[in-house]
Amino acid sequence: MIFYSIMPQEIVFANFDQMNNRELREISMGAVTMLVEPTGPFEGQIVRLISPNPQDYLNPQLSPGQKISFHPSVTE
Repeated sequence: MIFYSIMPQEIVFANFDQMNNRELREISMGAVTMLVEPTGPFEGQIVRLISPNPQDYLNPQLSPGQKISFHPSVTE
């Protein structure tokens, strides 16, 4: 990726490290997988949607920024 800017790199990438330090969880709901930033024990905000179905990206309830509730899965 090439990034052209008249701004100095120090200003453009000042908070870049903080952006990559977010805790993200991969949540599956049916056939849809998403990256969620937790905002509480069983709730979070969608950051990224991962789905092979194009219709999932048109669903406003699954768009990035939406708040969702989830329940932890128990695996043995």
